[in-house]
Amino acid sequence: MTHGITAALAGFGTGLSLIVAIGAQNAFVLRQGARRHAVLAVVAICAVSDALLIALGVAGVGAFVTAWPAALTVVALAGGAFLVCYGLLAARRVVRPAPGAALTVSGAAPGSVRRAVLTCLAMTWLNPHVYLDTVLLVGSLAADRGDLRWVFGIGAVLASLTWFATLGYGARLLSGLLARPSAWRVLDGLVAATMITMGGLLLARA
Repeated sequence: MTHGITAALAGFGTGLSLIVAIGAQNAFVLRQGARRHAVLAVVAICAVSDALLIALGVAGVGAFVTAWPAALTVVALAGGAFLVCYGLLAARRVVRPAPGAALTVSGAAPGSVRRAVLTCLAMTWLNPHVYLDTVLLVGSLAADRGDLRWVFGIGAVLASLTWFATLGYGARLLSGLLARPSAWRVLDGLVAATMITMGGLLLARA
């Protein structure tokens, strides 16, 4: 039971660390939430899409490792190296934040619900980075958990749901905070610490 909780918390932390990075998808969810327009549809698309991709990663990478146990070392090395690099990039943003490193709610008028849904789908499924994060990275980290890989995956799914629901429905309260570059420097600092630590542990196990 304790190991299961630990795996779930690790998955939650990993998923949250990956998803809070500034990006077009987060900015879009924040804008929709601040305008109170198609919030449920947008949050549902983001969360369900992540859940499907995470499940694909956990099942696919897990099956690959089961069929070829030696692949776990390769997956661990690749995943660990990527995590460390990801963490170092986040640490760099803390020291040298990019110009305009904040989320805003400015932009065009809300438009129709159909347009919001199509835009959200495009931002989610046409973004190559999302496949790297959810399918490959989360899948490789989950595979390292062995029989608890699905518990790890559930934790990552819950992190996605928590983040998008908070961003969408708390946008009126969060928009002011997330418009400050200093807030994202704090988040990037937490992401850097988490990713470098987990990457180091993964490399050590490999």
